[in-house]
Amino acid sequence: MLIKKYTSNWIKNFADLKREIENGLNGLKCHIEHVGSTSIPNLDSKPIIDIDIIYDNESEFEKIKSGLIKIGYYHNGNQGIEKREVFKRDGNSSNGILDSIPHHLYVCPKNSESLERHILMRNFLRKNDWARLKYQEMKYELAEKANQNKKLYAELKELNVNEFIDEIIKKEKTNAQQRV
Repeated sequence: MLIKKYTSNWIKNFADLKREIENGLNGLKCHIEHVGSTSIPNLDSKPIIDIDIIYDNESEFEKIKSGLIKIGYYHNGNQGIEKREVFKRDGNSSNGILDSIPHHLYVCPKNSESLERHILMRNFLRKNDWARLKYQEMKYELAEKANQNKKLYAELKELNVNEFIDEIIKKEKTNAQQRV
């Protein structure tokens, strides 16, 4: 089954991954966030932890990249999304945690639109049960349409869920502006 029932293990998995990554980055100035569906309590999801490493100054990216390479990642470019760099395990080094917990790793400057979308969406779904339940229902429907095929599911999700996400982002930005 592509979508798994929510488990609090995802929070522990993120904490374990974060610790290993922080150790590898050896005190570099950055912030690590758990984003994506596994970061939202009670949201069923694909069991893959999404992680954003956030930095302030452009000069910090190369240091972060170098630290990640040392612990067994390779830089896979931005995959078509500006200000969001993708890192994947290289398969050449071994780490019991980094190699055993499925995860996606992104490195973003603090002014990244992709990062902003991740954070706004996560926070909105954490605060609004109706939206979390609707999003979950959409995910199950898409998984069924995709016949549990990961690649097809990702394509369908990109096509069908973006409108829902865009509405949430718009609401969150409006709410943030009203609070200022």
